[in-house]
Amino acid sequence: MDSATAATGLTFRDATDADADALVALIESAYRGESSRTGWTTEADLLEGQRTDPEGVLEVVKSPDSRLLTVERDGTIVACCQLEHRGEHAYFGMFAVSPALQGAGLGKAVIAEAERMARRTWGVSEMHMTVISVRDDLIAWYERRGYRRTGRMTPFPYGDERFGIPQRDDLQFELLVKPLV
Repeated sequence: MDSATAATGLTFRDATDADADALVALIESAYRGESSRTGWTTEADLLEGQRTDPEGVLEVVKSPDSRLLTVERDGTIVACCQLEHRGEHAYFGMFAVSPALQGAGLGKAVIAEAERMARRTWGVSEMHMTVISVRDDLIAWYERRGYRRTGRMTPFPYGDERFGIPQRDDLQFELLVKPLV
């Protein structure tokens, strides 16, 4: 399936409270446990436990400066991402694509729409995101989409199981930035 095919038939909308459980299931399936190994975005070798929970999803849904973009195909949620307005830039996070659909261009379509929406809605000039710095394959994917590594690191929240249970002691987040023109 090429990118054009992957992007066909997608519906983009803001998440509602009623979507919380489905979005948690999608995010968990893309990053944690055996189901995540179907796709290439898995963090199963880095982190165990949860990646998010209904409270974390609802916090984004209810925040006046955020939107949780929900992507559906044929009435089923297949992807999502968080967009948050932070002054001159927008923050991109909570990005997940159903593992069975990864590698077919769906992620590219979602990130392109998220960037377009951030420019149009907030007039921001940059998109920021943080990625676990040891995720070389994922960082390379973002670099191919125009993001650049900044070398600016923030610590992983060790000891806070809401973000997972680390399987190694060298995890940190690197800030990636893309100009939106």
